[in-house]
Amino acid sequence: MRVFLTGATGFIGSRVVAQLLGAGYEVLGMTRSEAGARTLEMAGAQVHRGELGDLVSLRAGVAQADAVIHTAFDHDFSKFVANCEQDRKVIEALGTELKGSDRPLLVTSGVGMGEGAAGEPAVETRFNPAHANPRIASELAANALLDAGVDVRVVRLPQVHDVHKQGLISYFIGLSRQQGVAAYVGDGQNRWPAAHVDDVAQLYRLVLQRGRAGERYHAVAEEGIASRRIAEVVAAGLRVPARSIRPDEVEAILGWFGMFAGMDMAASSTLTRQRLGWDPTGPGLLEDLARMDYAALG
Repeated sequence: MRVFLTGATGFIGSRVVAQLLGAGYEVLGMTRSEAGARTLEMAGAQVHRGELGDLVSLRAGVAQADAVIHTAFDHDFSKFVANCEQDRKVIEALGTELKGSDRPLLVTSGVGMGEGAAGEPAVETRFNPAHANPRIASELAANALLDAGVDVRVVRLPQVHDVHKQGLISYFIGLSRQQGVAAYVGDGQNRWPAAHVDDVAQLYRLVLQRGRAGERYHAVAEEGIASRRIAEVVAAGLRVPARSIRPDEVEAILGWFGMFAGMDMAASSTLTRQRLGWDPTGPGLLEDLARMDYAALG
């Protein structure tokens, strides 16, 4: 089976490449650069030149594949709404090429899309089409394709980490360095879920192999880690204080990151583990944060 993979040279996508190749799949990885093409070729993957803004090139990649995994996303959060709208268009383009076939499409979303009442962890079976987070556009596009007969499966991500990157927390580390303080909101008991990048890559493979159309899967190894604990470990690494801030201080200290800083985003992966036999074994988020080389971040 040949799998067309967007984001193939990215943080998560590059690990998915390794998972798929190790399981005997052919991988057609999309990249827009010569450096990315060389990286894919060295890994043993085939190269498809294209980018997210070129829907024609995306559809051409799908036409050559038996399955599609979409991990690419523009992570410039200063234009988050526009990037979510772009992702909707990309998913629509990928799915349009798959209509009338049984070829699966795996798309990526966030675990926050499964949130319920305050204090309850997000779950795989929950979907709110009126969710206020702009990332809901990705799942709305997936649902429309599902209604059109496309085999769509959704992988929802938490904070994905290793000792070099940690999702949104990577931006928090940079802000903490600039501000000279690792800030958390209020008592810092709001929780963030997490998973090691290698465990997440394995889940994409399992969703491809064992997943079912219309189902959502949570790549969650740790259900919820208090933001205060995260801030304290980051503070120790940067040698700056960890400090509670009031809600009215958030924008001045954390900027755009402030819209996420106080969110309670705990998430469960119970159904994902039961359905797919996924058993994450990688290091925890706090362990990876403690092992980082903060001096190398410059």
